[in-house]
Amino acid sequence: QVQLVESGGGLVQPGGSLRLSCAASGSIFSINDMGWYRQAPGKQRDLVATITSRGTTNYADSVKGRFTISRDDAKNTMYLQMNSLKPEDTAVYYCNAEIIRFYYPQEVYWGQGTQVTVFS
Repeated sequence: QVQLVESGGGLVQPGGSLRLSCAASGSIFSINDMGWYRQAPGKQRDLVATITSRGTTNYADSVKGRFTISRDDAKNTMYLQMNSLKPEDTAVYYCNAEIIRFYYPQEVYWGQGTQVTVFS
């Protein structure tokens, strides 16, 4: 079994910062692409940022220049540094990873989500 566990969400004022973490555990052989998504109340889940196994990153236009995605493969962990937060960043943030388990083909896993609330 594989689990993705997010942490680091919380309440922050506009202009503040948060750092989200997503830790993968279980019988993992390798992790390919990883990503962060978010879902605000009443809206669809949207892409925030992705990072490949080689470190190539991609960001939604709404977070470019403010958010930074990174990963530490030695720890099977991905991060999202969020700076200059805005009220419109309020959402549940989910991590996603393409994981190959020993003796199994690649599968996509999701974390349970962590709430980020930006309020005045």
